[in-house]
Amino acid sequence: MMRRIRNQIFQTLSSGPVSVYRLIDSQDASLPEFFELIEELEREGLIKVEDGKVSLTEEGRKYISELGAVNIDVRCKSCDGTGYSIAKDFEEILQKYKEIAKDRPETSEVFDQGFISPEGVIKRVEFIYERGDLLNAEMFVVGDDDLLSIASALTEMPKRISVIDADERLIDFINRVADEYSLPVTAEVCDVQDELPEKFKGKFDLFVTDPVETLPGLRLFLSRGVSALKGEGCAGYFGITTLEASRKKWYEIQKMILDMGFVITDLRRKFNVYPEDEKNFFRFQEKLPVVKKFGAKIDYNFYTSTLYRIEAVRKPEPVVKGRMVINEAVYKDEESWATPY
Repeated sequence: MMRRIRNQIFQTLSSGPVSVYRLIDSQDASLPEFFELIEELEREGLIKVEDGKVSLTEEGRKYISELGAVNIDVRCKSCDGTGYSIAKDFEEILQKYKEIAKDRPETSEVFDQGFISPEGVIKRVEFIYERGDLLNAEMFVVGDDDLLSIASALTEMPKRISVIDADERLIDFINRVADEYSLPVTAEVCDVQDELPEKFKGKFDLFVTDPVETLPGLRLFLSRGVSALKGEGCAGYFGITTLEASRKKWYEIQKMILDMGFVITDLRRKFNVYPEDEKNFFRFQEKLPVVKKFGAKIDYNFYTSTLYRIEAVRKPEPVVKGRMVINEAVYKDEESWATPY
């Protein structure tokens, strides 16, 4: 894999010096793997890192000339490589969502919160709609930093949406907006450490969540979503990065998905972007290990995630049943370099 990652790095650097965060976004390795490779390339005398910028040395320029590396931007400019643009029918929903979301509570470090861009939220809604999961649906949302419940309900397509979250501020905000706009959304404070209340079990067509990216955290959050599904044919949506989830972790995640009775139907790479916003998690950047490692403030929206869609091919079976106590190991592991410490 490292040969391929080296190629990605040299392709990007072939057009000149770039921000370390821009370089992170151009490659697929996890943050610890990326940092190790950057140190290796520095030792080889091929690159230098100064003031948060990465550039080629004279030796590095000779190397990429022999390698034949060039920087060609092949991603779609209209959809940012997601495959989805904001359709005309969804433009009004985007504007209404933006107006609502500007009053959202700030993210809390305590709950490891972070939200994707407004355009990303609407593209996710479009994707769920295109897959046939939105119309007349009963939707269950485990943690709703993104206010996806509100955006989905604004389409007037879902039958009902239930949200659980540990943050009382967020729950109050969602319920207040739902009441003001007469949306079929209800939200309540619920501790994911505990088994789902019976009123949620087996009652929904799909679940949506963005779990913490440790294996214990993934098992817990996905299990709570899976517990809410009615049965075969139901779907789940969630985002996973390659920055805090290495290929080995992806392997364990995908085994977990199969063990729970699901098949992966879709993977949309870099579908979601977490923007540098005064209310978002980047405001804790001085506590992020990746910032400490490179000693440079974030100047590029590098934190992206892949959108998974999974579908049950038999009765869904959560891997976590009953109570599971949340400790630091649920929220942080050796790959959690973009999680505040």
